[in-house]
Amino acid sequence: MSTREFNTLEKRLDFLDFRQDLLFRNNGISRLLFEHEITREEELLLMDLMDSYRTKISNGEKVTKSSFENDVYSIIPSKNRDYHFCEFITQNFMQEGRWQEVFNTLYGQL
Repeated sequence: MSTREFNTLEKRLDFLDFRQDLLFRNNGISRLLFEHEITREEELLLMDLMDSYRTKISNGEKVTKSSFENDVYSIIPSKNRDYHFCEFITQNFMQEGRWQEVFNTLYGQL
């Protein structure tokens, strides 16, 4: 059972529809998002964040795990201080061939 609360039936239905979509995708990132009860909006914001970090890395800007993790926490406050979640997000995207440079730059030397 979900621990999320919704103030409208429409938002609750969208959340359930998105969770069903995640089940049908059946890949590493979708399973991670499902397990952590991430919403469709949060997924889109995470992908925007990954794009942003890819651009920063391409432009030679300095990026850190700390700044990335704080950006994730601002998108998903319930994950505050859960640095493993942040690493798992980048790792799962990398394993699917997406935003590989973000994982390699932030966590690749672990």
